[in-house]
Amino acid sequence: MQIPAELDLLIVGGGINGAGIARDAAGRGLSVALCEQADFASGTSSASTKLIHGGLRYLEHREFRLVGEALAEREKLLGIAPHIAWPMRFVMPHLKGLRPAWMIRLGLFLYDRLGGKTTLPKSQAVSLPGSIYASGLKPEYQRGFVYSDAWVDDARLVILNLRSAAEHGALILPRTRFLGAEREGAVWVARLEDVRTGETHALRTRLLINAAGPWVGGVDNALGARGGKASVRLVKGSHIIVPRLFEGEHAYIVQDAGKRIIFMIPYERDFTLIGTTDVVVDAIAKGASISQQEIDYLCSSVSRYTRQPVTPDMVVWSYSGIRPLYDNGVDDPSAVTRDYTLILDGDKDAAPRLSIFGGKITTYRRLAEAALDKLQPWLPDKRGKWTASETLPGGDLGPGGQAALLAKLRAAYSALPEELLLGLMRRHGTLAFEVLGERRTLADLGRDFGGELFECEVRHLVEHEWAYEADDILWRRTKTGLHMSEDQRLAFHDYMAEYAQA
Repeated sequence: MQIPAELDLLIVGGGINGAGIARDAAGRGLSVALCEQADFASGTSSASTKLIHGGLRYLEHREFRLVGEALAEREKLLGIAPHIAWPMRFVMPHLKGLRPAWMIRLGLFLYDRLGGKTTLPKSQAVSLPGSIYASGLKPEYQRGFVYSDAWVDDARLVILNLRSAAEHGALILPRTRFLGAEREGAVWVARLEDVRTGETHALRTRLLINAAGPWVGGVDNALGARGGKASVRLVKGSHIIVPRLFEGEHAYIVQDAGKRIIFMIPYERDFTLIGTTDVVVDAIAKGASISQQEIDYLCSSVSRYTRQPVTPDMVVWSYSGIRPLYDNGVDDPSAVTRDYTLILDGDKDAAPRLSIFGGKITTYRRLAEAALDKLQPWLPDKRGKWTASETLPGGDLGPGGQAALLAKLRAAYSALPEELLLGLMRRHGTLAFEVLGERRTLADLGRDFGGELFECEVRHLVEHEWAYEADDILWRRTKTGLHMSEDQRLAFHDYMAEYAQA
C-alpha cells in the first residue's frame, strides 16, 4: 500500500455515501483516500430494496423536501447510470379499509410533480381484471393505481462510483480498517490497518469524513467528537427472494394490515424480491440476518394479495441490512426520517470532521455535494459540481440505450448465449466489451462456475473492482450466486481462496 504524505480528504466507509463523496471530491481535483474495513457495499449499501425513488410513503410524514429532492435525483441517476438503473412501473392494488382512494390519488398527484420535469410516465388509475397488472394477484382486486419509479443494482452503484473516483485520482483502500485519528493543529493524523496483512500506516489529511454507516457513532466516539450531539437509530430492514410470482416487468407496492408498505419486485429474471421490514435493533450484530418472525411477516403480508400463497419454505435467499438513521425522536421505526444529517466538528483553527447520519441510496449524489458544500471553507477553490452529468463507468450507452448496446454485443459475440450477454450488459454496460475482449466462444471465457459466471469476468472483477472473496462476486458485484447450486457455490469459494493465496 502506497500512502501519500498528506491528503486533502480521508473518507472512512465504503458504502454509497462514502463512494459518492470520493467520486465528487476526486473529480474536483482534491487529493482523496477512502478506506473500508471489509468489502465495499458489504453492509447497508447492498441490502436496500434496490429502488431509486422519492418514497411515496414519506409524503404522509410531510417530508416534501426529501421526496422532491429524491425525485429530482431519480432523473439524474437514470441519466448517469442507464446500464444498472432503469424505469419501472409500480402497481398499487386498492384495498378497502386501508388508505382511501382519494388519499392515494392526491399523493400520486403530488408525487408526479414534486421532482420537477421527468421523462417517466405519470400515474394513473387502472382496472386490474384482464390486464398484465393483474398478473399474480387474487381475482378480488379489481382496481388499483400505477405510477413510475426506478430500479437500481445498489452494490454495483457503489463499485462504479469507486471506479470513477479512482479514475479521477482517488486512492481506494479496501479491507483497510480505520484505527483512529488525532488532531495536530490543522491536520488529522489517521492510523490505518490492512486487515489482510496486519500492516499499519499513518496518513495525514486536512479533512476527515465519517461515512461509516451503522458504525458512524463508534467512529465519532473514537475521535472524541466535539460538535453538535447526534445519535444514530439502528433500524434493520430485511428482504426475501422467492421464485417468480407474476409475469411482467412491473412491481407491486402493497400495504399490510397496519398500512406499512411492502414491495414485490421482479428480480434476476427468475425471482421476486419482497421487502422490507423495519425492526429497531440496539446492536449492529443483531442486524446481520433475517429472523423467522420477519420471514413469516413478509410471507403473510404479501399472501394477502398474491394468487399463489407465499410460504417460508419458498425462500431461496434473504438479506438484511441496518439503516443508520438520524434519531429524530419518534417511536415508530417506519416514521424515522430517511433524510440525511451532516454534523460538522471543527473550526478555523482545528482540522474539521464531518459525520454523516441517515440518507437514501437515491440521494447519495446530492448528499455528496452537500458534504463538500459544508467543508467548502477548508477546501481549495477548484472545479465545481460536476457529477450530475458525467456518466458512471460503462454508462455511455449512446442512442438507443440498453437495447442498442445489447444488439452490438450480439453482433460482436454471436456465439455467446443471449442471457449471458444481457447479464454482462446490466452489470458492466459498455465495459462488457472490456470484460469479453477477443473471447468469442464459451470455451474462450475460461472456467464455467455455473449461474452464467465465467473465469474471464471473475478476473476482471478482481483486477478492476477490488473483489477478493467469493461473496464479493456471488452476491455483490454479480448476483450469480442465486443461479448456482450449493455445490457450485462451494466450488467457487474454493477457487477464490486459492486465487487469493496466489
